[in-house]
Parts: sequence; structure tokens; C-alpha cells
Amino acid sequence: MPAVRGTLTAHRALADLTWMRVGGPAEVLFQPADIDDLAAFLAALDPAIPVFPMGVGSNLIVRDGGIPGVVIRMGRGFNAITIDDDGITAGAAALDAHVARKAAEAGFDLTFLRTIPGTIGGAVRMNAGCYGTYVADVLQSVTAVLRDGQIVALTRDALELAYRSSVLPDGAVIVSARFGAPKDDPAALNARMEGQLRKRDETQPTKDRTAGSTFRNPAGFSSTGRADDVHDLKAWKVIDNAGMRGATRGGAVMNTKHSNFLTNAGGATAADLEDLGEEVRKKVYASQGIELQWEIMRVGVRMDKDTAE
Repeated sequence: MPAVRGTLTAHRALADLTWMRVGGPAEVLFQPADIDDLAAFLAALDPAIPVFPMGVGSNLIVRDGGIPGVVIRMGRGFNAITIDDDGITAGAAALDAHVARKAAEAGFDLTFLRTIPGTIGGAVRMNAGCYGTYVADVLQSVTAVLRDGQIVALTRDALELAYRSSVLPDGAVIVSARFGAPKDDPAALNARMEGQLRKRDETQPTKDRTAGSTFRNPAGFSSTGRADDVHDLKAWKVIDNAGMRGATRGGAVMNTKHSNFLTNAGGATAADLEDLGEEVRKKVYASQGIELQWEIMRVGVRMDKDTAE
């Protein structure tokens, strides 16, 4: 490994860094000190070694065989939030909820981020959205480090943001994002977020070990990520229709409070979780002809296979 100012750890367990608390180790975990440390490391790293940027593991299943190559996890050097008259710049490691709160204090409406688990880097990567607003609606640009160490600015259009997806150069690591947002009264924005939190806690298993929504809603979406109302289907509804609410495999369960939340109910392996999710997909397709798409990212090597995804 190239010399760094941050931290390199070989065979670092990842289960404790994910919300699901499952999975094997990273072959190497790199925690860069800052953007220059990250850029220098990527420039010097053998191009044949794969890299995987990881946030707080809120929308992730790490398979039991772990992740080969280098897992990059950004921390304090990448969590700054700065606000000026025209918008907000947030580091990739800044928590979505914290960005929403700081923006509201300054009168900027990024309230949709308040109930989205995870970090800004992941929110941009997945074009996260809630309550009818998506990252695509407010994102202006991102700063990223390419696999060869170049630091570049990418426009929103360059990312080709779509429903729960984006297009990034292979190996690129997002380090910060710039947002514009509507202005509103801070008190009104805070009240809106409090209401969103209450609604979330009433309808979602927020105290269980989940990775957020398991599957994308099987609806039609426009290129900006907005629902186009071609279909108005919800993943939880088609899961219920297939009789899979409460279904189990090992320590994994489709949550009884909200059936689109795959849950580690205790002692689950990554294989338990992924295999239960695949069983749900098969049952939904067999009963309704609908092919659910994973929203949770699954990475690494299965213990029972010699392949990685």
C-alpha cells in the first residue's frame, strides 16, 4: 500500500461499521486524512486493486466473505458543512440529517434529507429522495477524486441522476456536494422536520437493525428521479400480497411493522439476509409478475461462492 497520512488497516472487520451488523472484513480499510491524502493514495495505488467507497453502512449488506481490495471510509476530514447566501456545501461524510438541520437554521429547505439515513456521499450516489424531493432537485455539483487521483468537479447533469441511481466514472470517490435550495422560515422548516420524524417513527422500524428500504418501489420514474405516476405500486404492498410480511430465514426477517424493511432480528448472516431478499423477489414475481429491484447495495464475496459483485 502507498504511504498515507490517514489510517490503513488490514483485514478490518466491517460488520460493526454497518447498520445490519453483518459481513466479513475489508482486505484493507483506508481512512484518509483529507482530500489530498485520498488523491495521493489513489494516484499511487496499483490500478488493478479495486476500491470501494463506504459511508456509514446504512444502505449496505457486506457479504460474509468480506470485500477484496481497498475499502475507503471517510471521516472528519470530509464532514464539513459550509453555508453562504447561495447554498450549502457538504462533505461526503456529513450525515444527511445534520445537513438538513444546519440548512434549516440558515433558512434553506433541505428538509427531505432529515429522515434519510446515511451520508451525503451516499445520498448523491443513490439520488436519495423523500416526501417528493430528490437530490436531483437540489444538487448543483460534486467534487470527486478519480481512480487515478485527479480531483474534478462534476455537474449534476454529468451524474445522470435517475431513480435511486447515478453514473460516476469507475473508481471515482465523491468528497463533497454543492446544493441550492428554496428559502423558508427556519421555524417552519424545523416544524416540518419534526413532523416527518414523527411519521417515520410511527410507520417504520427505526429501532431495529435494518438498512432502510430493501427494494425500490416498482413504479415508473422520470430521468430526474421523480415519480411519473405510470404505476402507483409500493414495494411493501406487493410483498404483502405475496404473503412475505414476517417471512424469515435464519436470523433474517421481513419486518412485521413495515415489510419492505429486511431486518437482522438477531444472529443473521449476510447470506440469510440476501437469500431472504431473493426469496421475496421470487415470490413477488411468481404471484404478481413484478420484478422487485434491490435498493440495498450488496457487496463483497459470498462464503459459498468464489465470486464478488
